[in-house]
Amino acid sequence: MTTLFLLLALLATASWITSTVTLRMKALERRADGLERRLGLVLDHFGIEEPEPAAMDEVRALARDGRTIEAIRAHRRATGSGLAEAKHAVEALTDRTEA
Repeated sequence: MTTLFLLLALLATASWITSTVTLRMKALERRADGLERRLGLVLDHFGIEEPEPAAMDEVRALARDGRTIEAIRAHRRATGSGLAEAKHAVEALTDRTEA
């Protein structure tokens, strides 16, 4: 009986800790998003453009040659972006080169 009680207490504690950490992470993500937006506004105000990673020439060349998957991989390596973001960026590059 004591073991069961301790196990339930441990599970409840772990659940509480997990939910607390999750809520804190969501709050931090919202704060980071707001800071990124504000930083973008400041950069725009002062006319400062973010430098493009050096490997973007390779990404453009791969996209131009129709090697989309390799271009997405190269984009992810160069920028640290996620799969969906890299895919959209490469598709946008492809659309620009076709136009």
